[in-house]
Amino acid sequence: MQKILSYISDSRAELTKVIFPTKEQIRNAFVSVFIVVTVISLFIALIDAIMSFSLSSIL
Repeated sequence: MQKILSYISDSRAELTKVIFPTKEQIRNAFVSVFIVVTVISLFIALIDAIMSFSLSSIL
């Protein structure tokens, strides 16, 4: 029982050291990820279209 209480006490002490991100930081990270994913998706779609066109012209 003492180990469980010690674990809970240590967990609470560690949680006080955690720095949670602000709403602005979360929003900035979301926008950054959204832009990067969109650019990569467009690039892959472009490569796919080029490959598809070249393969259909060969065949």
